[in-house]
Amino acid sequence: MQSDDKNINGQPHPNTPSFQELFDQATRQPATAPDKDSGTNLDQLRAAWNASWEQGGFLHGRWEELRRVPQSGWHGMANWIKALLVLTGWCVVVILLDTAGDIFDAALGRLADALPATQVGTSASDEFWGVVDNPIRTHIAQHTASLPVSGAAIYTFWQLTGLFGLIGGFTGATGARLTWTVWGAATVAVVWTTTPADGRTVATAIAVLAWAIASTVALRGWSLRPVVNNFPAPAQPAPAFQPQIEIRPEIHIPTPAPDDDAPDNVHRFQR
Repeated sequence: MQSDDKNINGQPHPNTPSFQELFDQATRQPATAPDKDSGTNLDQLRAAWNASWEQGGFLHGRWEELRRVPQSGWHGMANWIKALLVLTGWCVVVILLDTAGDIFDAALGRLADALPATQVGTSASDEFWGVVDNPIRTHIAQHTASLPVSGAAIYTFWQLTGLFGLIGGFTGATGARLTWTVWGAATVAVVWTTTPADGRTVATAIAVLAWAIASTVALRGWSLRPVVNNFPAPAQPAPAFQPQIEIRPEIHIPTPAPDDDAPDNVHRFQR
């Protein structure tokens, strides 16, 4: 280490570096070596990717499961493919129902605008739906003050229950159809008890008709006619030994004993 001592005349020592040189040395960055870790990580990722596509790899196995779907059918395909198909189907059904609801509301709006300018004809589709929806909201708001859950959450749960019953009933699930029936009956009862007396009958009739129309989708294929299944009785196994009985009608005529006194014109009956 060099000394910073100065000469007697105040001049710096010839071997002592100046402050500027020390600052330049401190701030001068050494040449950085190439990052070997980045190349190693990329090589490892590339090797893992190639290994997953080899025989027995993860991606290779998933691709083989997808390739065998047409031959395996629903019961033979992998569970993750079934879950993916079911989730995709539910999303498509929800999108179709939402689109159908918008189309239905638009059709009701055009129908209402086309009617004569009366009290019935000037009501829009939102007000028509409000005949059923507003009593539900009012009833939930009046009876959820002491509950730990909010009225908005209960209203959302009510909507999801109806959607579950509608979609599940369309697919033929018995539990979903029971849920749809109970949900519709409860909705009609709430509309009847919450709507004011002067419009209670009309509001309940609208709720019942809307429920009946939607039930044609939720209860598709359901019939009240009893189903009787007549299955043939199972065949009994044949016994190990069965005697053969043969029935054949025959007439046996006994032959008369010979008689010396019999005339010559009498002959025995020949069989």
